[in-house]
Amino acid sequence: MILDTNALSAFADGDTALAALVSGADRLALSPIVLGEYRFGIAASRFRARYEAWLERIEAEAEILPMTNATSRHYAQVRRELRMAGTPIPWHDIWIAAQCREHRLPVTSQDAHFDQVEGIRRLSW
Repeated sequence: MILDTNALSAFADGDTALAALVSGADRLALSPIVLGEYRFGIAASRFRARYEAWLERIEAEAEILPMTNATSRHYAQVRRELRMAGTPIPWHDIWIAAQCREHRLPVTSQDAHFDQVEGIRRLSW
């Protein structure tokens, strides 16, 4: 599974339902897009040092997916499909969806707009 930013945040905060979902995963992956969003979010946090230390531990355990030429092809396809269907989603989530398609992994997220993307499955908790 690929954790979306809201899943990464909930995981960091010890959400037990999410932890149970993650513990059953065969493959835990993170997107550089999610890592950037998360780092931006914690930059002004008064708990920044704690979250940064936690993130280092997770990065050591999870697979960090590369952004490749294949990813860009999936991005273009997903974005075009969404535009044609009249169901756009935020651009950063299109990149995450592209990586889900590329690696054939579900996205773990509370964002229902991922349900608009054909060929990926959203896991929620």
